[in-house]
Amino acid sequence: MMKLVYKLQAEDYKFDFPVSYLPGPVKASIQERVLPDSPLYHNKVQFPPTGGLGLNLALNPFEYYMFFFALSLITQKPLPGALHVRTSDCAYFILVDRYLSWFLPTEGSVLPPLSTSPGGPSPSPAPRSPAMPFASYGLHHISLLKRHISHQTSVNADPASHEIWRSETLLQVFVEMWLHHYSLEMYQKMQSPHAKESFTPTEEHVLVVRLLLKHLHAFSNSLKPEQVSPSAHSHATSPLEEFKRAAIPRFVQQKLYLFLQHCFGHWPLDASFRAVLEMWLSYLQPWRYAPEKQAQSSDGQARCVAERWTPFVQENLLMYTKLFVGFLSRALRTDLVSPKNALMVFRVAKVFAQPNLAEMIQKGEQLFLEPELVIPHRQHRLFTAPTFTGSFLSSWPPAVTDTSFKVKSHVYSLEGQDCKYTPMFGPEVRTLVLRLAQLITQAKQTAKSISDQCGESTASRPFLSWLGFYSSDTNSSYPANDLDEMGQDSVRKTDEYLEKALEYLCQMFRLNEAQLAQLTLALGTTQDENGKKQLPDCIVGEDGLILTPLGRYQIINGLRRFEIEYQGDSELQPIRSYEIASLVRLLFRLSSTINHRFADQMAALCSRADFLGSFCRYHLMEPGLTNRHLLSPVGQGRSAGCARGPRLSLRFLGSYRTLLSLLLAFFVASLFCIGPLPCALLLVLGYFLYAMAMTLLTERGKLHQL
Repeated sequence: MMKLVYKLQAEDYKFDFPVSYLPGPVKASIQERVLPDSPLYHNKVQFPPTGGLGLNLALNPFEYYMFFFALSLITQKPLPGALHVRTSDCAYFILVDRYLSWFLPTEGSVLPPLSTSPGGPSPSPAPRSPAMPFASYGLHHISLLKRHISHQTSVNADPASHEIWRSETLLQVFVEMWLHHYSLEMYQKMQSPHAKESFTPTEEHVLVVRLLLKHLHAFSNSLKPEQVSPSAHSHATSPLEEFKRAAIPRFVQQKLYLFLQHCFGHWPLDASFRAVLEMWLSYLQPWRYAPEKQAQSSDGQARCVAERWTPFVQENLLMYTKLFVGFLSRALRTDLVSPKNALMVFRVAKVFAQPNLAEMIQKGEQLFLEPELVIPHRQHRLFTAPTFTGSFLSSWPPAVTDTSFKVKSHVYSLEGQDCKYTPMFGPEVRTLVLRLAQLITQAKQTAKSISDQCGESTASRPFLSWLGFYSSDTNSSYPANDLDEMGQDSVRKTDEYLEKALEYLCQMFRLNEAQLAQLTLALGTTQDENGKKQLPDCIVGEDGLILTPLGRYQIINGLRRFEIEYQGDSELQPIRSYEIASLVRLLFRLSSTINHRFADQMAALCSRADFLGSFCRYHLMEPGLTNRHLLSPVGQGRSAGCARGPRLSLRFLGSYRTLLSLLLAFFVASLFCIGPLPCALLLVLGYFLYAMAMTLLTERGKLHQL
């Protein structure tokens, strides 16, 4: 494919790429006749002739191929639910990896020659048009026609610039098509709850963007130490080295920040957020992709972040602080009992707790919050007149040495001049961290409770439960959770993740043991004399209990519960899983008919004071009905409903367990040569003896109560 692209490139063909395929902000800007900031679109917009169908970009073959290659990621159809394919095994993912490895090399100061390119030998491409210089970025938007005319310049076929134009094009196309779906103005509008999403990224999309960020870090970190410092910047530096220095701050940072802000605010609260989280953490740790590996400490603790990364942390301050606050907001709304959610909290806490990183972030916040008499506008921070050449990076302004100015420029360029900054180590965020620590402690106790409950229910199941005849508890105290599916090993992992996450948060925000002990006492997780959890947090109102927000959270996550029992008519209970539905309905009709026809006779029998009356009351009266009360944690219990008369209930015959027990009894009897009829008579006789004994015991118990 690349061989064909380079062959067409040598012929200087032009292809039309519809503007309608571009991301929303870019498409809207061009349709309003305003040229986007990116130099990628300079001198490429083609206006339709009279009666034309739409705007197009006139692209050379390499640009045209890369645009459609990048477009295919965001327009792909989701795979069927039954087909699970790892993204890293897909051909598209492998191609992206190879393109990035080729056009963003980590070794050498020049790109590999075209004769050894993946597409094979091909002639050199024609010189490209010059790009818009960086000095024009951020200027107030003017007419597209005026900008188009004012920047028409002659082609300067600079051989050095031709070394990297493909790399610049590849990076800018990927960033524009994959990340530039949200502008600052669009992001501010989408804070409204009624805003409609214009683009929803997929998990595969995020994974490919993460691959791009990892390659960019490796590409930028491949600069030699003497080339990294601003003083090393000179005319002798090769264009590729200039590109390595400028790739992330000039092309990626702002668009990635808005992309992550959108994902943090709109991604579903489920385990799929792990892809976004890992993309974010990959960007925050460029030292992981440096050619020199940091030495591991002797005691196995986390590696210390070297001082050389201080400029990166300060110039990406919002990536660390604002998005960390966004993650806290998400974590406070998720079920931390889930091992996948617990793992995400652990991953973030572990990254931010790396030695020296918190100090770097604090130093950056101090630089931003330093008072300044005059804060230059972010759009005027570049102030040199450019000279046009063939590369996007040909004219670079002098490096700004004022660190405080750099941090302020970064924040204002991403959030605007009127932004309200919330310090990461300020009291507001500290309050959120304390709430998260409280929820972590609650989640650990909940996981243990679920584990204990599962163990008890498993141990108490009858022998025949494996046949499916075991009745599940309809008043289960905890909702469904993936702990139930994954078993004790999952409980252990959850506890381990949460324990380490709490430890890392204490290191970052210097939480002491006294504060943690106070949080534990505030949970109210002590058990009462019956060994049951306390009621959910609530207040007493005129009509009873009113749940507080904490009480709702406790119920949703299974931390506490109200003891609920069925107190209605036992004959009208919903049909259970261990019952035969059709047989239960038939027996209900039969028993209703009998009760209706013989109601008076049964009432007369139950009113007798002799043994026969006691025997009939034992079978025809619902036990404990007169002593049953409505359960309420407020005030005294009230009697539940009206008294019911004597009645016959045959529902027990519709149970799988009852029928299976009868079949087993007949089977055992057949082994002793006892026929079905004698066996049935023996069963009835045995039950009568049992019922008589229970009647005597019941009556004796009532006499003792008197």
